[in-house]
Amino acid sequence: MLDNINVLEKEVILPLGIPGVGRFAAAKCDAFSLSNSLTQERTCSSLCQAICKTFCDAYPEPSCGCPVETWVVVITGASSGIGEALSHIFYQQGCKVVMASRRKSELERVKQDLMTKKIQGFSIEPIVLELDVGELDQLEDFVDNVHSLCGHIDILVNNAGISHRGSILHTKLDVYKKIMNVNYLGSVGLTSAALPKMVERKRGHIVFISSVQGLIGLPERSAYAGSKHAMQAYADSLRAEMKQHNINVSVISPGYVKTAVSINALTGTGQPHGVMDSSTATGFSADYVAERIVDTIVNKDNELIISQFMGNFGIFVRRTIPSLYFYLAASRAAKT
Repeated sequence: MLDNINVLEKEVILPLGIPGVGRFAAAKCDAFSLSNSLTQERTCSSLCQAICKTFCDAYPEPSCGCPVETWVVVITGASSGIGEALSHIFYQQGCKVVMASRRKSELERVKQDLMTKKIQGFSIEPIVLELDVGELDQLEDFVDNVHSLCGHIDILVNNAGISHRGSILHTKLDVYKKIMNVNYLGSVGLTSAALPKMVERKRGHIVFISSVQGLIGLPERSAYAGSKHAMQAYADSLRAEMKQHNINVSVISPGYVKTAVSINALTGTGQPHGVMDSSTATGFSADYVAERIVDTIVNKDNELIISQFMGNFGIFVRRTIPSLYFYLAASRAAKT
């Protein structure tokens, strides 16, 4: 029964009618297209025109002729999953993509994959930089390095993260510290380092990849949910303060996505979980989620919740009938 629900909801909520999806996806050459019809018989000339119109509409800069090759997009956690999928999309739009991750070898793999799919007319080589966002003293130097290589940052995607699997009773404080450093303080540190130049230029976009668990807390996920709740609150404060500086802030809250997030999650003792949860295995594809994220960025939307039925239901119940949500959460916890 649950399998049938998963299949049904994936069919129902495909973003074919979402404003802006067609506008952005139509500019694609072939990767991650919502449908083959969007990309058939596309020439490089029409592609360039569509890209220029999309980006100039979203981020007007009167002094630019064709701004595509000046756009700098920094993506953390770009070695796999959503970060890798976003790298593909932005690169194929002609952006200068800076990919960051702890795993340099995996970043090089992604880079080579991007280069093999290079669009004719664009020759910007993606930049690979090793970074552990949990090492907070490295973050300013990282941003300075990007500025020295690229001059500025137009879009910062705070995507790097680590999840948690374990009860509160059996989770060590060090696990909370590590997850908070990576998921929350790392994003805050990078954002703080990137903001001054964005404010000076009066343009920029900060993107936070949060989670449905940034909106509702679940059993066995306390460290992860706590870090994502902190991210959500920080982003709301940041958005209010940056409005006057023409800097956009978007928070993305995915439900289950088929990535290695559960495999790499930390247990209560700090060891890798090492197992792909069944809910993760049947989740949305990273490509699909990345498409929705890019659409959110282009439209300058404040937030996007992209979840399966149960996640959306949980958010709704938590907001409207909190006592029912508390009961359901406690029932779930009792079964683990």
